[in-house]
Amino acid sequence: MRLLHTSDWHLGRSFHRVSLLDAQRAFLDHLVATVEERAVDAVLVAGDIYDRAVPSLAAVEMFDHALHRLAELAVPTVMISGNHDSARRLGVGSALMGRAGVHLRTDPAECGTPVLLPDGEGRGEVAVYGVPYLEPSLVRQTLGAEGGGHTAVLRAAMDRVRADLATRPAGTRSVVLAHAFVTGAEGSDSERDITVGGVASVPASVFDGVDYVALGHLHNCQALSERVRYSGTPLAYSFSEAGHPKSMWLIDLGPGGEVAAERLPCPVPRPLARLRGTLEELLENPAHERYADCWLEVTLTDAARPHDPMARLQRRFPHTVSLVFEPEREEADDARSYAVRLRNRTDQQIAEDFVGHVRPGRAAAPEEREMLGQALEAVRASEGEQDERDERGEPVAVPRTATAAPPGGGAGTGGRAVGTGVAR
Repeated sequence: MRLLHTSDWHLGRSFHRVSLLDAQRAFLDHLVATVEERAVDAVLVAGDIYDRAVPSLAAVEMFDHALHRLAELAVPTVMISGNHDSARRLGVGSALMGRAGVHLRTDPAECGTPVLLPDGEGRGEVAVYGVPYLEPSLVRQTLGAEGGGHTAVLRAAMDRVRADLATRPAGTRSVVLAHAFVTGAEGSDSERDITVGGVASVPASVFDGVDYVALGHLHNCQALSERVRYSGTPLAYSFSEAGHPKSMWLIDLGPGGEVAAERLPCPVPRPLARLRGTLEELLENPAHERYADCWLEVTLTDAARPHDPMARLQRRFPHTVSLVFEPEREEADDARSYAVRLRNRTDQQIAEDFVGHVRPGRAAAPEEREMLGQALEAVRASEGEQDERDERGEPVAVPRTATAAPPGGGAGTGGRAVGTGVAR
């Protein structure tokens, strides 16, 4: 039996505010074409069909269209809900869709009830079990788990799978879909953390006793063993995936449960790349011309933040979508204590030093030094007035904070007077 293993479509997701609907639509077209061209017997989708619990209308319509096309090909599709999906919403109408060959498994209580797929060559049925994402605190009692962590609930679910499989005719081949973080696998920045409810990762031994495990959740396509694999996402959803070739697994399940796997590449709407350097070097170096059509994450290393860097970068690299600042500068190694470094320095000098510290490469401008001086004078005047009230025995008044500050909120001071030696 030939199976196509995919997962983590995240329909409706954007990439740094750039819509991916067209790219996702192209992937689904590619998936349907692959099913036809490679004579696939069943499609396995291991969770995170949508990117959010309440998906956009465009994402739902795209999903609906893909299911209709697969149903028209008479190719069974087995899907589970992932941690991004709303299991209840995704599962609505599952019994009716099952009659059309689209089998949604979103209820943890039914993880021991397989979809039975007949082998066209008369070698018996293949039992496909769907284990949706299991949030430990919500499913522990349902599954009768002996513990509250991810390993405990997944082990309880797999106990149900193995118990059902034991009732099947000898030689029945088995496949499990699961959405989990298995120990030893490699993650990326674009997966949602699932550590709530206990340790996130589970050992691969939890899945012992079945012929193939189609995993979802991690976005990097990888094989933990011959029989336990992640398909990863069909598209890159973060720059940490820039080096991840996106693909699906074509699995041939032999008559004795043998597994032969082939990695099928997915279409790439636009390559990802990361560039690092000063703004001037990035804009002028001809070697960077090959990145003009890439989605770019640019890390600027200028000692001082350049003027309007994103607009200037996008004139050469139109698809720059992420900008990071990591100034590279040599800091003086001053081992003196803070008190010693402030000794004999005026409040004005301390305030100006602070501006230069939080804004590397740009010391306080003359007009900013003037405003700092005005702010300090206002604080001194306010304290002098309070001292006079104290001497006269008048009620204590809370000094008003000086509002004068350098443009932009005082370079990180929030528009308030910088802490100095004159403050009480």
